[in-house]
Amino acid sequence: MSIFNPLLDHPKLLARLREHQGLLVVCYCAAWCDTCTQYRGGFEALAEKFPDCTFMWVDIEENPELLGDDDVENFPTLLVQSPTKNLFYGPMLPYASHLEKLLSRLDESSPSIEDGPPLLRPLLEAA
Repeated sequence: MSIFNPLLDHPKLLARLREHQGLLVVCYCAAWCDTCTQYRGGFEALAEKFPDCTFMWVDIEENPELLGDDDVENFPTLLVQSPTKNLFYGPMLPYASHLEKLLSRLDESSPSIEDGPPLLRPLLEAA
């Protein structure tokens, strides 16, 4: 499974989200960020390892609307959402193994968190 860019892959991303109600895993990055560039390969590898999840790579300068009122100050900043709630939102050290451990523990029954962007599925549908 590849990762989706909401600007370049919008129709494919919407189709994927309609077909799969699994977790949405988002990396908020910036094109100028070397750390994000280095992290991307590990993020792509996790997309292959977790095919029931949908992985998105969001450039915060190209898609600020996908952050809601939040700001990203540290990279990478990750969001994990179920179709109904945020499960994780915050900066994470740029090691794919850290995200892998987190994803292996989260599912729809995990408790929600109050922080983070609004639900992205409706935002993407409206775009």
